[in-house]
Amino acid sequence: MNYDHFIALYRELIDDNPFAVRAVLQILEVSFTDSVPTLAVSCEAQPHFLVNPDFIARHCHTENHVKAVIVHEFLHVLLRHTESTVPFTRAQHIAFDAVINAIICRTQGDEWASFFQTYYAEAEGIAKLLRPPTPSEQSEFWRGSDLSPINRAWKGLYDGTLVSDDIAELAEEVARSQSQDTGLINLPGEADGHGVLIGNHDELGGRPPKAIEDALQQSMREMTGAGIWRNQRAGLGHNQALADLEKAAKDTVRQWEKSTLQILRRHVLPDPKARRTESETRSIELPVLSSGDRRSFVRALWDPILPQSRWESTAARKGETAQVYLDVSGSMNSEMPALIALLARLSGHIRRPFWAFSDKVVPARISEGKLVTSTTGGTSMACVLRHVIETRPRAAVVITDGFIETLDTDLVAAAISAARLHVVIARHGSPAALKAARIPYTQLQRFPS
Repeated sequence: MNYDHFIALYRELIDDNPFAVRAVLQILEVSFTDSVPTLAVSCEAQPHFLVNPDFIARHCHTENHVKAVIVHEFLHVLLRHTESTVPFTRAQHIAFDAVINAIICRTQGDEWASFFQTYYAEAEGIAKLLRPPTPSEQSEFWRGSDLSPINRAWKGLYDGTLVSDDIAELAEEVARSQSQDTGLINLPGEADGHGVLIGNHDELGGRPPKAIEDALQQSMREMTGAGIWRNQRAGLGHNQALADLEKAAKDTVRQWEKSTLQILRRHVLPDPKARRTESETRSIELPVLSSGDRRSFVRALWDPILPQSRWESTAARKGETAQVYLDVSGSMNSEMPALIALLARLSGHIRRPFWAFSDKVVPARISEGKLVTSTTGGTSMACVLRHVIETRPRAAVVITDGFIETLDTDLVAAAISAARLHVVIARHGSPAALKAARIPYTQLQRFPS
């Protein structure tokens, strides 16, 4: 994974804002370095988010894996693990990471949890607390009430009965288990049995800079702490926090609607400042009272009451609105209702018919806020390009997630020659294929969940 790809995921995570990460992550400058084994936040006037690119490349197999390790380090900062001037014991380090990993797994689901399952797949003894159990392990170790101390802690972590409030107790449990467990640690990365934990576990330092302090306070104001703490933390007002979150969510939706509508208007509607115009002939009939007008005289032969004269003029008008093509493949389902609602607001300006496509182009319409069309499944941009070439609209706007086939360069060139072509990409989509084909595009902001 290169730096640009990492930054894109980093910004996407800020948009998603799990655990109110936005306030903290926005002030950190990301630096790729081999000075840290995994990831770390530097405690300096201008704090940096330090990332070891080799660690990411070796162990993060999906984009959600990258997000999981970023959030892991964020939670270290939020839970103030990075501020202690007193060295932590090995048991405390494991307890901190176990709680953080469990929080992420419980709240973010299997796609994020799979990182910890993979990274700590070989972990044994007390180190197994660092990953969620497999179904077979749950069946083997969690059945019945007579659980060993370590399995009781393991179950409590991933059931959510052990949270950050219980770190001290968990660390004591880990320490007791260490003395009885000769196969304490078996983690990837080190052969000496100490393993590589995620985040900055080596260089801990006192009070963080004011920038981080302020950002942490903002994060606290944005969250309820559910799933992280058993009780409310300072700065958390549960009811107010919920109200603030609801307001923020509504504001975010409105902002998304405004931004997306602006993009659609820009490409669907004619540009009032555009030089490209068409001429059209307009004719009007005016009453002419002068008998010296020959046209009026001829007109009077069949309309003697009020002679009229026909006048013709040429006027310039702006080019037509764009021809719109909407991707109706299954991968568009998450954003489809919101897009339909916005397109409905522009329906008076959309060239008819309105088109839908999956692997062929079919007519579509919006009726009572719902899209009425058919789909054949899959996604093919080639069918749209051929349709543009055949119909030759002045402009064509394609709305898709970008998960399309590799396009023939001659077909692309012909379509761009036939119409002013622009693609609007759903926020969860990928522009890679369009970039490769050199088709102009705009990507929407992430639709708020």
